[in-house]
Amino acid sequence: MSKLTHLDETGKARMVDVGHKPDTERVATAQAVVCLNAETFGLLAADGLPKGDVLAVARVAGIQAAKKTSELIPLCHPLFLSSVDIDFSLDKDTSKVRILAKARTTGPTGVEMEALTAAQVAALTIYDMCKAVQKDIIITDCRLLTKSGGRSGDYRAPDQT
Repeated sequence: MSKLTHLDETGKARMVDVGHKPDTERVATAQAVVCLNAETFGLLAADGLPKGDVLAVARVAGIQAAKKTSELIPLCHPLFLSSVDIDFSLDKDTSKVRILAKARTTGPTGVEMEALTAAQVAALTIYDMCKAVQKDIIITDCRLLTKSGGRSGDYRAPDQT
């Protein structure tokens, strides 16, 4: 098992020193899935929910969240993000919205947490904007799909082609 980098020799939490690491291009993609009922999904797809354009607001919220990750996750480094992209795919058959969040930077540490935070906050925003018509919305499957760059190399979730 590898050493936990956010703990010092005595087991106390610490921020990892990345000052000696070279800047490399870092990219991470994460997902979250929002499960709606057929009625709510239909309203969302038709842009008919009372709070307005749900996906546009969720996109902006995800981007904003990625930029604020270090303020939310105590030991994350503040990063200069080159880009954050949020995409949605709507599955009418299952009434699910799949959110893909992609974060990119050039720096000494990765952007996995920024991508994960973006996906989750976009999902929470969809929940917030749909809760007036459905209370039992489920947010699921938030996970890292891919990452590249850095000393640990590339990662691709086993089921990603």
